[in-house]
Amino acid sequence: MCLRLCLFLLFPIAISSVTTTDTDLPAFREAPAFRNGRECFKTVWSPEDRTHNPSIIHIAMTLDAIYLRGSVAGVFSVLQHASCPENVVFHFIATQRRSADLRRIISSTLPYLTFQIYHFDPNLVRSKISSSIRRALDQPLNYARIYLADLLSASVRRVIYFDSDLVVVDDVAKLWGIELGRHVVGAPEYCHANFTHYFTSRFWSSQGYKSALKGRKPCYFNTGVMVIDLGRWREGRYTVKLETWMRIQKRHRIYELGSLPPFLLVFAGDVEPVEHRWNQHGLGGDNLEGLCRNLHPGPVSLPCPLDSLWAPYDLLRYSPLISDS
Repeated sequence: MCLRLCLFLLFPIAISSVTTTDTDLPAFREAPAFRNGRECFKTVWSPEDRTHNPSIIHIAMTLDAIYLRGSVAGVFSVLQHASCPENVVFHFIATQRRSADLRRIISSTLPYLTFQIYHFDPNLVRSKISSSIRRALDQPLNYARIYLADLLSASVRRVIYFDSDLVVVDDVAKLWGIELGRHVVGAPEYCHANFTHYFTSRFWSSQGYKSALKGRKPCYFNTGVMVIDLGRWREGRYTVKLETWMRIQKRHRIYELGSLPPFLLVFAGDVEPVEHRWNQHGLGGDNLEGLCRNLHPGPVSLPCPLDSLWAPYDLLRYSPLISDS
């Protein structure tokens, strides 16, 4: 399962207590090597591969300086619980400005990891982004998940997308193995949510806009944990469909919340439901007041605060001058 944390509350740390590199990025301890179990079919992947290999699990995450600590913890958690960790390939999306530094840190922290870094051009979306209720949601890299089908090799036909504010505490192969059927996206759905809250009155007063949801039961889903059929995505030109709603938003302000509403408009009611345990969100409280949230009913119940849950996966290297007491 995936435990969604709150990086806004988790990461404010005194600079003096953290060892940094000469690029002002955090320094991390080297992770141990994780090896395949006997039941695993050993395989090797490289960026030059042009054929689909069903034994490989592909995971995509964004990578930047601000959330690097969370990304490293997330990767570490995946490997620690994977039954075949050597068959997991990570695809990191980063802006070119820091990609060399980020590659060096990932390579030294996770030297046994198979990964690829893809350069994402912020100008691709900058003109399409409108301001939202939180500044963090307006960053271009937050929209990179829209372009996974364009960035990743055509041989990658399926990918799991993870946000950087989570840790995985179950074998990711279980999530990878879900059947998507005719659907493009699989994710936990929440059909009890009030869908009207995600769009402005201008959207609901326009027959043309709200007709986009006609014939669908629109259920909320969070885009921080998704299984995506990239083949069907490419065939259906879903990147273009999402960009179309972003352009409409830029002109007419039909929603208030970052990159999520375009996904809801395109996919809500047409998502393969995934068990809720794969997105146990809100464990760090809310982003505004720091209030603890109750989890939805499910196989696990974990309290806030979350330090004891997240700390085992935190590889940050602290200064030896700081006392543990």
